[in-house]
Amino acid sequence: MPVVLLVVALVVVVLVVRATAVAGRGLRAPRPASRPRPADPVRPVAPDDDPEFLRELARRVRRDDSPA
Repeated sequence: MPVVLLVVALVVVVLVVRATAVAGRGLRAPRPASRPRPADPVRPVAPDDDPEFLRELARRVRRDDSPA
């Protein structure tokens, strides 16, 4: 007899969960359509990606290599 009660309780729980899920679907407000975000501008991530840094580095190397 206890096994039958356990099975009945399990079936009741499953039915309640399903009924709640079905009823909850109609209560939610529809999500507004999201616009795609504009792409972020590409910027240097590391110093060796930065053209200005590379120009400055090349200028320093030329200056150090020049005969004194």
